[in-house]
Amino acid sequence: MYLTHLECPRCGQDRPADRPQNLCDCGSPLLARYDLAAVARAVTPERFPLRPADLWRYRELLPVADPRHVTSLGEGWTPLLRAPAYGAEIGIPDLIVKDEGLTPTGSFKARGAAVGVSRARELGVERIAMPTNGNAGAAWATYAARAGLGATIVMPLDAPVICRRECVAAGADLRLVDGLISDAGRRVADLVAASGGAVFDAGTLREPYRLEGKKTMGYEIVEQLGWQVPDVIIYPTGGGVGLIGIHKALEELRELGWIEDRTPRLVAVQSTGCAPIVRAFAAGEERAQPWEDARTVAFGITVPAPLGDELILAALRSSAGTAVAVSDEEIVADLRDFAAREGLLLCPEGAACLTAARHLRAGGWIRAGERVVVLNTGTGLKYPQTVDVSRVPVLP
Repeated sequence: MYLTHLECPRCGQDRPADRPQNLCDCGSPLLARYDLAAVARAVTPERFPLRPADLWRYRELLPVADPRHVTSLGEGWTPLLRAPAYGAEIGIPDLIVKDEGLTPTGSFKARGAAVGVSRARELGVERIAMPTNGNAGAAWATYAARAGLGATIVMPLDAPVICRRECVAAGADLRLVDGLISDAGRRVADLVAASGGAVFDAGTLREPYRLEGKKTMGYEIVEQLGWQVPDVIIYPTGGGVGLIGIHKALEELRELGWIEDRTPRLVAVQSTGCAPIVRAFAAGEERAQPWEDARTVAFGITVPAPLGDELILAALRSSAGTAVAVSDEEIVADLRDFAAREGLLLCPEGAACLTAARHLRAGGWIRAGERVVVLNTGTGLKYPQTVDVSRVPVLP
């Protein structure tokens, strides 16, 4: 294993990676660091096509030492799908969708769960707990069951019902709160504190290895494009782990010398009903203030106070990117338009990225001829309410 230590991006303090860790003493998430020079000597990009088509093909850049601790359901290596009809309609002929809806639990959360659970198991964790807007809880409950770990999942009442069912089916201890993910987070903090160390907090960015699973989306995009980078990557941003992870992957690839210095401009997409990152980015601030009365049809990005706000904003600025808020009405309209033109039912969070792409191209921020990758972070089948069938005629 090439993992060397954990590093705090805020205060610079190093932490050992050989034991379970949560946040730094300063309150910042910790990032996994690798001996990239040794990785470069051990493997080259030409080796990856010879390996299985899952995220573990990048094992030298992942934190699990013993292959016997890997917990996998075949996650990763999701397709890049070109969208010529919709792309032509909005002025982006080279529009590509990375479809994370094809992962084992139906969303990109399976990546973080696979690596996070595998590393937790390797470090001796026996029970995890986490707040979730739905998909992450379903994924972590599923992978915890496969690894033989206990799981307590706390979820808002308004989360997609299918995610509740997935947790229950996986044997998790599911608890519901009448509130937002921030309220669920407080319940998890109380539970972890009361457990005396018996329960490990696996909430978003509160442990360092979920991010390592999510970053493999960045590796895959580059490899699937022939080790070339797109001009723009557009990502729906709630907790922001996927965007932070993609940025980390691109920086690692650049240090390895596997891509050139030019990296994609990153775009964080939020809803006008919950846009703390967009507001902070526009104001030039380094931290985001909590969003009051957060609500949106794109429930996965309803995160009023993301723990990784500093890292999200830093990734946007260092990549010359931007942050965009779009309305629920536009999200639903673009979701349906895209499905009719391209035959793919996106999740609302993925559709939000299409809306952002349309606005950015209309305003000239995305230039003519640029290659744009949009992340569809989950299957639209988990959100049946986004398609109205009330007016479908019933035949006599």
